[in-house]
Amino acid sequence: MSSAAKPQVWFLTGSQHLYGAETLDQVAGQSQQIQRMLTDSGAISAEIVWRPVLTDSAAIRDVLLAADTDPACVGVIAWMHTFSPAKMWITGLDVLRKPLLHLHTQLNEALPWASIDMDFMNLNQAAHGDREFGYIQTRIGVPRKTVAGHASDPVLAHRIDDWARAATGLAHLRSLRLARFGDNMRDVAVTEGDKVEAELRFGVSVNTYGVNDLVAVVDEVADDEIDLLVADYADAYRLAPALARGGERHESLRYAARIEAGLRRFLTDGGFGAFTTNFQDLGGLRQLPGLAVQRLMADGYGFGGEGDWKTSTLLAAVKAMGAGGTSFMEDYTYHFGPGTPKILGAHMLEVCPSIAADTPSCEIHPLGIGDREDPVRLVFDAAPGPAVVVGLADIGDRFRLVANEIDVVPPDEPLPNLPVARAVWQPTPSLQTSAECWLTAGGPHHTVLTSAVGSAVLRDFARMAETELVLIDNDTTTDAFADRLRWNQAYHRLAHGLR
Repeated sequence: MSSAAKPQVWFLTGSQHLYGAETLDQVAGQSQQIQRMLTDSGAISAEIVWRPVLTDSAAIRDVLLAADTDPACVGVIAWMHTFSPAKMWITGLDVLRKPLLHLHTQLNEALPWASIDMDFMNLNQAAHGDREFGYIQTRIGVPRKTVAGHASDPVLAHRIDDWARAATGLAHLRSLRLARFGDNMRDVAVTEGDKVEAELRFGVSVNTYGVNDLVAVVDEVADDEIDLLVADYADAYRLAPALARGGERHESLRYAARIEAGLRRFLTDGGFGAFTTNFQDLGGLRQLPGLAVQRLMADGYGFGGEGDWKTSTLLAAVKAMGAGGTSFMEDYTYHFGPGTPKILGAHMLEVCPSIAADTPSCEIHPLGIGDREDPVRLVFDAAPGPAVVVGLADIGDRFRLVANEIDVVPPDEPLPNLPVARAVWQPTPSLQTSAECWLTAGGPHHTVLTSAVGSAVLRDFARMAETELVLIDNDTTTDAFADRLRWNQAYHRLAHGLR
């Protein structure tokens, strides 16, 4: 599903003809050195593509229009090496629709105090030129991220990478197609939402398909394709004896493989990068898709249970932002003590094995809902470490991202009677404050849990998508968070009214 090619970020440098051809040659050479420093840092997940130095408004507009229309380009970095009069940038910035990062840097890290002359000053005046550029961005209201520091600084490279990952996620949403198999779970509010506004805001196209349209594809899967998948399961996971070849439940494993092959074909043929299912609407499927959903998520697909297309959309975006542990998740129950309070998260079946601590076990167990045969699923504990849980809610006049920085921890004791994949975590700053703030914000119960993407990336993504983000972290207090929500309400209603 995912492409092996790196997303591109175009590196633009501003100057002008005032300094002459020789100086512009120096500008170009030094600009390429900065581009190589960023590339050689190894910290930036996107390919930094250098473009020729820009010295007039027509060229600036042309390159920004080209960036907008090039599907490989997810964003633009701009640096004013010398002094680039900002009126030259107005029409170009006005047409730019892709994310912009303003890099404030210079080639030399230390000043050569003894040899500085006016030629050096005229060549190395980003401190001058970037202030002009910053002014015009602010003057015409250009959303952007500004990063200052020397290009060799690892912290600067990581901040650029945060932005590049966010831009990659947004670019993925701009062309994302999502298939809903059936509708939302009945009588549930938070999984509903405005699909038209979602397409306007994020670019995702959300449409519903009959479950039996999928069943028709599932039923056509050939036995040899099922044989290959079953062999893959035996190699990749610890297969329960009952599911192994010759076991009494082996046919259930083969049907799970049939679902995976058919679902994968349906999504591939339709160009879908995300999907939902609903246990209340399974049509002719004999099992609730469990193993198939888990493996498709591991391959980068977005997913939401009970028709939750918003979480599926968000998961697809976060998967595109960073390789690593990222899964559909749901807060299920609490451990208030003894010891540090914790949350136990899981779902009926659909937790992505990318977050697993060890090789998952492939098992079959009864499921009390859905009125179908016992479904096959992967069972595991999530790997410990820092992570973020984030949810997307439609709160009426806008979308809101609610995020919480957490630490995933091992369960206090084994869970031999819980036959689903699960994660245990300690939310910051505490379970009490985290829960109070999440509930006050109207955060959803379905979330994305990720150790691959940090809150800084989510903040950049929210800024790019012009979507509200409220973050619960170690510095959060319940009262200050409630105040933040009230201030945000006033701001967003005012901003909406001025459109």
